[in-house]
Amino acid sequence: MTPVIAALLDYDPIVTIDLGPLSVSPHGLGIALGYVLGAWLFMVPAAARRGITEDQVYSMLARGVIGAIVGARIAYVINHPGDYSDNPLEALKVWEGGISLLGGITGAVLAAATRMRSDGISFWKVMDAVVPGLAFGIIIGRMGDLVIADHLGKATDFFLGYECPPLGVETGSECIAGPGNAVHQPALYDLISASLLLPVLLWLRRRPRYDGFLTLVFAAWYGAGRFIEDFFRIDETHGTGLTGSQWTAVVVMVVAVYWLLAKRRTPWRSGRGELASVPGDPPVGYDTPEYRAAFDEWAAAVESHGDQPPERRSEEPTAG
Repeated sequence: MTPVIAALLDYDPIVTIDLGPLSVSPHGLGIALGYVLGAWLFMVPAAARRGITEDQVYSMLARGVIGAIVGARIAYVINHPGDYSDNPLEALKVWEGGISLLGGITGAVLAAATRMRSDGISFWKVMDAVVPGLAFGIIIGRMGDLVIADHLGKATDFFLGYECPPLGVETGSECIAGPGNAVHQPALYDLISASLLLPVLLWLRRRPRYDGFLTLVFAAWYGAGRFIEDFFRIDETHGTGLTGSQWTAVVVMVVAVYWLLAKRRTPWRSGRGELASVPGDPPVGYDTPEYRAAFDEWAAAVESHGDQPPERRSEEPTAG
């Protein structure tokens, strides 16, 4: 293990904050704030522009909270079965820690999809509204990880390494390098990746795109990032050389990149009526002056109506 002469990250973590009789984890607080602020700042207004009502959005968000908790825990338990082999009921103790971000995202999406299906709302319209807020939520959540020094990784002499604190100072996860030595902090790398992804998504959504485009960009970018980051983590590989998150990330990334480069259209039909997404020919028509003019007219109408979408026209601009 190589000592770090000047590690950039050298601080005593704050694992819990005592509020009277309550002890609050900055980690949990970061997750909660990221979810709420990401939805409020990004998803709600973006969904309104797509004709999705606030009632529908808040219903999906409420279901998403439950799905995220369940999915995050299930994914963690599946990847760490040995932790619960002696007492399987321990897997129910979510408050003792042990969650998976990718599992949480999957659980939230699956839970919210029940409302999408019942109301005939396009999965892709919803997800395109969600992913900028999801990137923002990851940023806030990873800040919480950094505060408690969680997800500490392998030993390193990288200048962004976290210098292990003296013995007796609690950290969110074990600092294997020992006091005075540095380890990777994958949470920091994830924060940087999401911080770069968010403005890219906001820039891309300024132009008309086929439904699902932003979702695929998010999946490709974040999947690639998680695949790389997990090489610096300490986690179960079950003899495969890759963590469970890496296997998930690489499959999602490959599919998303293939669809973005080869298919270039909405992956599959979803939703009904005005809230449907229908795959069509590659959207070459999106680059025409006529379509851009129609889109600008629509965007101006949205702005004049505040957060409420304008009435949908009987004839919408189409590709080609």
